[in-house]
Amino acid sequence: MNTPDSSLETASVEATIPTEGETTAPGLPPDPDPSMQEYYQLQRDLFKVTLLMAAVIFGSVWIFYSLNIALNYLIGACTGVVYLRMLARNVEQLGREKDRLGNTRLVLLVGLILIASRWNQLQILPIFLGFLTYKAALIFYTLRTAILPNSG
Repeated sequence: MNTPDSSLETASVEATIPTEGETTAPGLPPDPDPSMQEYYQLQRDLFKVTLLMAAVIFGSVWIFYSLNIALNYLIGACTGVVYLRMLARNVEQLGREKDRLGNTRLVLLVGLILIASRWNQLQILPIFLGFLTYKAALIFYTLRTAILPNSG
């Protein structure tokens, strides 16, 4: 006869027994499939390229223009990185939880441009160009993988 305590023990033991094909330690979620691991690597690479480009462009703008314009660029670049992260999360959920992508990410850019247009210290063009840094990083990454497929 099963007592309530023994059924709890059985359930906890069964939960720690790995199922067929599971290679992780007990209690941890199973390893993601290879396509998701490739997607996560792509995410990391895109973030690295975006941050590297933002740093180089920020330094160049600071040297050739002014710190104020460089900081405006940096605000836009940081917003672009946040946008890219939100886009990556939406793409990751696509197919599992969602049927299509949402457009709520654009609120970031629209809100930032509205704030920049109202506040005299912020300049719209450097902020917008900073935001587009993630797109330049996407183009750079695409060209790099097309020309040198085994690099990376």
